[in-house]
Amino acid sequence: MHALVIGATGATGKDLLDLLLEDEYFHQVDVFVRRDLPIKHEKLKVHVIDFDQSGQWKHSVKGDVLFSCLGTTLKAAGSKEAQWKIDYDYQYQFAKIARENHVSHYVLVSSGGSSPNSRFFYPRMKGQLEESVKDLGFPGVTIIKPPVLVRKNSDRTMEVAGMKAVKFFNKFGLLRSQEPLPTEILAQAMIQSVKPPRSGIFTLEGEAIRECAGKFE
Repeated sequence: MHALVIGATGATGKDLLDLLLEDEYFHQVDVFVRRDLPIKHEKLKVHVIDFDQSGQWKHSVKGDVLFSCLGTTLKAAGSKEAQWKIDYDYQYQFAKIARENHVSHYVLVSSGGSSPNSRFFYPRMKGQLEESVKDLGFPGVTIIKPPVLVRKNSDRTMEVAGMKAVKFFNKFGLLRSQEPLPTEILAQAMIQSVKPPRSGIFTLEGEAIRECAGKFE
């Protein structure tokens, strides 16, 4: 299988890329990034692109499955408009081009609690992206809605605080469905969700993510 990846420089993307390169199920892995990667592998092809210049790279978006774990924080983006551009516009544009180039399966990392009707900006943005990509006509779509993620050496203040709070409540048997999820487990679930590729729209959240990752070989 030929995999395409956007968001390969983030915590989940790094874990995903490592697993894809080790997995014999995938014979080629193309990543699309804004800066070069310090990784060399016979299966890996790195495309350094400007997401605003799709005419320069859209012809390269060809393969069997697109894994999308692109995203940023409001703090890093600087404004809601800038975050929307990365988390919605770039992802939707890339998915649309992938489908136009006959990529058959799309795996999207969204967010727990996402909803197009949410009163809050972030879950609403993620929910609207989910609905938009469903309409692109991919034969197979997998949307993964993870809880708080455990990133290696995370410096995201709210993420660390949220993880501590959930772990505290878990001691009393509460919030089990929101137990913090290591990014490596999320990456395993992403890969396992396309083995073999399936037709239809599938959503994984809560314990279902761990169950899917548990099938990882």
